[in-house]
This record gives sequence, structure tokens and C-alpha cells, in this order.
Amino acid sequence: MNTALSITLPLPQEIYENSLYEYLLIANPGAEVAEKVIAEKQQFYEEYGVDGSIKTKPHVTVAGFLAKEAMEETIIRWIQRICNHQKSFMVTLNNYSGFPAHSIYLRVQNTAPFQNLARELTVVSNYISSCACPPMKLVTSPYMSIAKRLPQEIFFKALTQYARKSFHESFVVNELLLLRRKHAFDCCKPVNVFGLQCGEHLSLN
Repeated sequence: MNTALSITLPLPQEIYENSLYEYLLIANPGAEVAEKVIAEKQQFYEEYGVDGSIKTKPHVTVAGFLAKEAMEETIIRWIQRICNHQKSFMVTLNNYSGFPAHSIYLRVQNTAPFQNLARELTVVSNYISSCACPPMKLVTSPYMSIAKRLPQEIFFKALTQYARKSFHESFVVNELLLLRRKHAFDCCKPVNVFGLQCGEHLSLN
């Protein structure tokens, strides 16, 4: 299975005309949780025959943006400064929901850390905008995708089924990963890893 990451936020088409790169800032689950989510994606594919999300590795998006390559070093410095003051945090995936009428996802129960990151990343968004690029798409209602780009009839059938299913897993986010790609058919490549401060009393037990 091709597990290359893909951009999950809709980004403007001017990327192809203005030499802009697509960037995605994400939080990855640990290996054990990732395997369970991949199994859920595979099960969805086998039951419904739609592969809209099976090719993407499990992740939670923090932000997506367009920027020129020359801006990358400055953006990395800004994000690292922010992450230097952010503590590691727990993410709990708690059951399923959907975006009508196209996507099924796992809900993130504790959204406060992502909302805090969005507030802090506003300064980076302002810098990006000052360079004649679109502002960041900051995620304040995070989720983990199971299936996307679904035909409407499959969406409603799957949502009815998944509303009765349960899923509950947690993982600790110790770092954020910045990815980059040139266009929609390009694979995302890692650009930088941003370590977070050690959080106190984080336990999966």
C-alpha cells in the first residue's frame, strides 16, 4: 500500500502559476495507533471500494499553507520558536463522525492544544500574508481522516454504519512534522521536525 502523505486541506490553484509550494504541519500518531487506524482505512476500502484516504498515512493536520521556497527558512525558525514553548500533549481519538457529504473521520476529543497552536501560529500566518501568499489555514477542529472524496450515496450509508461503531485510542504528541510538495501529484517530503517540551504527567495508562 502506498502510504505517502497527501495534503488534506483545499489549497488555491495559484500554486501552479506562482511557483509556490504546498506545506502541511501535522501531528503523527505513534506506531501502535497508526496501525489500528490503517486497519480501519483498509476495512473501509474493502467494504465500500473507495480508496480516497487509504493511500495517506494517519495524521492530524495542524496547519496548511502556500509559500515560496525562499520563505522556508524563516517559517521554520518561527515555528520552532513557537514549538519551543509548547508542551507535549495527549490526543484522544474517540469514535467517528463525517463531513457531509464526502468524508468519514475519527474525532479528536481534546481540541484545546490544537486551538492553542492555531493562536500561536497566527504570527507565522501574518508573515506569509505579508509576502503576498495566502494566509495559513489553521485547524481548530482537528480530526483524523478515515475516508474522503466519497460519493454521496456511499457517504450516507457509511455514516449510518460508523455512527454505531466505536473507536477509542490515545497517543502523545512530542513533535510536529512539516511536509512540502510542489503540486497535487507530488508526494509530500519531510522538511523539518519540531520537538515540543516534555509535558508533565502524560501517560497512556
